[in-house]
Amino acid sequence: MSAYAKLRYQRLSPQKARLVADIVRGKDALLALNILKFTNKKAAPLIEKTLKSAIANAEHNFGMNPDKLYISKISIDKGPVLKRMNPRAMGRADIIRKPLAHITVEVEER
Repeated sequence: MSAYAKLRYQRLSPQKARLVADIVRGKDALLALNILKFTNKKAAPLIEKTLKSAIANAEHNFGMNPDKLYISKISIDKGPVLKRMNPRAMGRADIIRKPLAHITVEVEER
């Protein structure tokens, strides 16, 4: 049995968030929390928050032991892209893309 948590529509590039997700994929949940606490990336606190929520869901909803949990699946999906215009010379315009990400963390008991 597994428990999961989702964090959706975060102002964060999915490509950059996947770098942090790859570090903790498959690790024990408490070890992953410790790693994320000391990772100096924008995505680290967001993934940490989602992982804490998944651990709480597993403990409260399914009665799992938090010490035996591990990250069985973590995925960073692409969300919608906010598009903004930036004026340039001679009446032209550049498009600034502001990507959004969806973070999903699933934990299981060993």
